[in-house]
Formats: sequence, C-alpha cells, structure tokens
Amino acid sequence: MTKRARFEKVYYGNYSGCKVEQYKESQCGIPIGDLFFIWIIVLSNSLPISSLFPFLYFMIRDFNIAKRQEDISFYGGFVGSSFMLGRALTAVYWGIIADRYGRKPVIIIGTISVVIFNTLFGLSVNFWMAIVTRFLLGSLNGLLGPIKAYASEVFRDEYQALGVSTVSTAWGIGLIVGPAIGGYLAQPAEKHPNIFSKNSLFGRFPYFLPCLCISLIAMGVTIVTIWLPETLHKHNENSGSTADSEEVLQTASYVSDTNKTNQKPEAEKTSKKSLLRNWPLMSSILVYCVFSLHDMAYTEIFSLWATSPRNLGGLSYTSENVGQVLAISGFSLLIFQSFLYPTMERMFGVIMTSRIAGVLSIPLLTSYPYIALLSGFSLSLLINLASLTKNVLATSIMTGLFLLQNRAVDQHQRGAANGLAMTLMSLFKAVGPAAGGAILSWAQRRQDASILPGDQIVFFILNVIEAVGVLMTFKPFLTTA
Repeated sequence: MTKRARFEKVYYGNYSGCKVEQYKESQCGIPIGDLFFIWIIVLSNSLPISSLFPFLYFMIRDFNIAKRQEDISFYGGFVGSSFMLGRALTAVYWGIIADRYGRKPVIIIGTISVVIFNTLFGLSVNFWMAIVTRFLLGSLNGLLGPIKAYASEVFRDEYQALGVSTVSTAWGIGLIVGPAIGGYLAQPAEKHPNIFSKNSLFGRFPYFLPCLCISLIAMGVTIVTIWLPETLHKHNENSGSTADSEEVLQTASYVSDTNKTNQKPEAEKTSKKSLLRNWPLMSSILVYCVFSLHDMAYTEIFSLWATSPRNLGGLSYTSENVGQVLAISGFSLLIFQSFLYPTMERMFGVIMTSRIAGVLSIPLLTSYPYIALLSGFSLSLLINLASLTKNVLATSIMTGLFLLQNRAVDQHQRGAANGLAMTLMSLFKAVGPAAGGAILSWAQRRQDASILPGDQIVFFILNVIEAVGVLMTFKPFLTTA
C-alpha cells in the first residue's frame, strides 16, 4: 500500500520581499490521492469542450440557420470556436488570480462553470444561444493553467513528468470520452423511442441529455475539490505585499535576497523576469500554440467530416458511430499515456518524442481521404486505428510541451505563465474550429477539382500546419531552460 508522502517546507526564494515556500515530498512514493484529484478535475472540465462535436452537425441543421447542406460545417465551426475565444480573453487573468489567491479557488470556479453553462448549452433553442453559452463556459473555465502548475508543484522533480502526464492524459481522455458521451446520448428520442418520448424534455431538447450527464459529473467533482490541498504557499504576514502577477508580465528586473547567506545560490538569484522575455518559455508556448491549432481544427473537421454524407466526401456516420470511434481511441490513449509515455520520455527526451510524434502524424492524415473510399468492416477497422494513432501522437506532443513550459519558470510564475500559455493557445484554438469548418465547407463544394479535390485539400492543409509545428521544434527557435 502506497504511503502518502509527507511535505516539508523548503526555502524557494525571495519574491518582492516575501519568502515563497515550496512544499516538497520528504519520502519516496507517489501520492495516489493527488493523482486522483488531478485526474478527475481535468477530466470533468475537458468533457464539455468537445462533447458537442458528434452532434454539432445535426444541431446546426436543426437550428435551420444554414441555407445549404454544404454550409452546415461553416456555422458549426463558430460554435466550436466560441468556447476557446472566451477562454482566450480570460485565461491570463485566471492565472493571475491563481498566483495571488491560490490554485484551488480557480479550480472550483472552473468546475462550477461547467455545471451551469454546459447545462444551458444543452437547452439551446437557436444558434446564438449556443454561441453565448459556450462563450461564457470558456470565459469562466480557466483552470487548465493553474492545474498544470499544481501538477508540477505537488510532486518531487522526478515525478513531475508523471504529474504533467496525468494532466495531459486526463485532458486527452476527456476530449475523446466527451465526444463519446455526446455521440451515444444525443437525440435519445430518435435512437430509443421506447424510452424517450418525442414530447418529453429530452425529445424537445435532443442534445440536452449528454450535457446534463457531464454537468452532473462536474457537480460531483466540485464537491470533491473541497478536500483539494493548496500548493501555493506564502507567509500570511507578508501576503499583502506580494507583487501582482501583472508585474511579472511587464518587468524585466529581478529581486534577490542577498541577506540570506545560509540559503542556496539558486534561491538567492530567484528572479522576477518578464515572462515575455523568457525565450525558453515563449518558444515552447508558440510551438504548443501551433500544434493546438492543428489538433483543434482536426477535432472539429473529423467529427463534421465523419457525419457528412458520402456525396460530400464524408463517411455518413451517425453521432453514435463517431462516439464509438472516439471511445475506442480514448481507452487506448489511457493505456499508452499511463504506461508507455514516461518510458519514451526517458529514452528519447521531451523534444525528440514530440518531434517524432509530429512527423508520424503527416502520413497518417494523408491516408484519411483514401480510408473514406472504403466501406463496411474495413472502413470501421482502419478509421478506428487511424483515430487511435492520431490521438496518441497528439497527446504525446502536448505532454512534452507541458513539461517544457513548466520547467522554464519558477513556482511563483507558473500560474501567470500557464495563464499566458492558455491565452495564446486559446486564441489559436478559437481559430482552429472556425477555420476548419470553413475549409471543410469549401472543400465539400469542390468535389470535382483537378488539384486536391474534396477532402484531400482539408487534410493537406492540416499536414502543412503539422509540418510547421515540427520545424519549430528545432534550434534556434525552440530552446530549453
């Protein structure tokens, strides 16, 4: 039985006159309880992000806003982007709040926002209500940055890869299990007329059931987070003079405690450097943003492409078919990230692992238009294998970039650094679904083009973005702290 590790106060440095204390484990052993907290929090907050994708095509169709069938993907892209746009506008402020008041309050507010606004999204009666509820959900859900900082702080150095891997794994699983829930539970009156009447609540709101289930999960997690230990520690007597995290983004000066001669030199040189001038941090964030743009565009495109009719180059899948594909991918991803990624990270290193995953993604995406020509068992087998592999590669990239970002800054800057990363990443991710939906809609109108007809142009553009991300992982662009 794993013993819960004890914590001891270790002097971390001087931060504008205040000592910042870092609590480190004093005994060997992985704190399973902390891993569990991180896992369920991240999972519950990632579920609503992509749970709409399997039924988004049908939801936009039911809103009757698209004049042509080819335009459904165009409008669907804006609904997918609204969440990320809201998060982009507020992420840095949630990082500032996390640095000032602690990681826990931001985490709790994030889970509460899922309970409220994800439920309202399921009750949307028109296109604009869907846009607004998703935007508000993104604006108030700012916990991804603080939870990454939390995962880096709660473990010893040798377990940081496991902690950050837990964040990215849970996030990746949520982005896959969420669509599975959306796919299986959407339109229950049509799929199970013997259980759900068309005149019932779930019949009048065909996309409410998956949103309600996710909101109930988030409500349970909100209750559990009451027992979440805080990792941001500082002297109460000096808390009022702690510098604002906004200054971290603006100043290039540093403050060191030269009077503490009995401390380590690293602690004496603790700096308050500008995050924007920290190139190891900024380069990893920019690479992270490019891959985030690619992955969010891919997620949007895959679901809309799979549910599009055959005559438009799609697979004619139902929301349930898409949910099944993504559920299989999620289970395999869990196994890979839990057991294989830490070994790969030790063997190849963070950057090389991400680089290999990016290179392998290019020929994989090239095969998608040709997989769409198949049918029956061969189509089902290959699309499941392709989706599984693609999500494993994408999560491997993100895990490595998470590690690089957190290693590039000190503890007192991690909340602001992750908030900055979330802001830039969310801007790129806000562009991803809108651009992906628009490109797919355009591609479906050029089925007879002589160069890259139909969906071939879509996956070609995705590969160009992936190739740019891979090139950015090389020096001198990407550097490490």
